Amino acid sequence: PSYPDDIDWPANVQRIEHLPPGKHAEFYSRQRFTLNVTRADMVAAGWSPSVRLFEAAACRTPLVSDWWEGIESFFPAGEAVIIAQNSADVVTALTRLGEEQRKALADSAYRRVAAAHSSAARARTFVEAIESVAARTGLATRRSERRLPV
Repeated sequence: PSYPDDIDWPANVQRIEHLPPGKHAEFYSRQRFTLNVTRADMVAAGWSPSVRLFEAAACRTPLVSDWWEGIESFFPAGEAVIIAQNSADVVTALTRLGEEQRKALADSAYRRVAAAHSSAARARTFVEAIESVAARTGLATRRSERRLPV
């Protein structure tokens, strides 16, 4: 929706104004690659990953993204994402990566998202942070008194 309405898109590009969240998994699962282009203000801020990276990775769709500070802490370059510095890098990824390389890239990104960025992983991190603060402040409770599942 941020693109001007008067752009003349190439015939091989379909512009989707809005895709409801319930359709995201189907959308990403149908792609050979997901291309992420980060807005300039987000690149300047650094450590600002787009949710599309996590959604695509969760669907085992290989990632191609521009570089921004912090990306490799989420998705290591060449292992879980292809970093494209220009359009030639994108073309290279699309035309020269074999199916095994594409699948390995997607699987690596999926494993990283599932291990550290799923709702279950985030809940565990949250509970651990609360327990850590409680322990330091003397407010720790016995594990059996916890109400949150881990």
